[in-house]
Amino acid sequence: MAASWIRTGVALTAAGTLATLAGCMTAPASSAEATARLQPTAGNSTSGTVRFSQVGSKVQVDARVSGLKPNSEHGFHVHEKGDCSSPDAMSAGGHFNPTAEPHGPQSGPHHRGDMPSLKSDASGNASATFQIDGTLKTGAATDIVGKGVIVHAMPDDYATQPTGNAGGRLACGVISAS
Repeated sequence: MAASWIRTGVALTAAGTLATLAGCMTAPASSAEATARLQPTAGNSTSGTVRFSQVGSKVQVDARVSGLKPNSEHGFHVHEKGDCSSPDAMSAGGHFNPTAEPHGPQSGPHHRGDMPSLKSDASGNASATFQIDGTLKTGAATDIVGKGVIVHAMPDDYATQPTGNAGGRLACGVISAS
């Protein structure tokens, strides 16, 4: 009889542990968050908000951008400097590239600053959610907090080095820890 109770207790403990672990695996907690408020560059009307959250070894990006040319595609990158002070946002520098990788698509080696292009709808609005390699609030070389985010005028060709030939800068924001 006592052996039966012990087996039942062990089974319940194991089931509880598995349920707890399963819950952790299906809803990873975000350990860090950051936001960039996109402001238009001179002569443009593009603006929006980009939210970043650490999910394991990746950074989840949630972008909401308006004021784009309707039904168009726009290069979208993390840049090396959190400085949007110049009217054309050139003060943000080039693409963030602490690992010295080539510019390219997310499927192969690429800059840490490379992100998928934004695609606007018929009203000139774009929404995108995806994950990139990087870190938030760690102080590591791959940390994007304090860097700039740029929306470009043209699509990224994912080939031209080192920029993707995405054209002028429509909007700029600085990634700030939340």
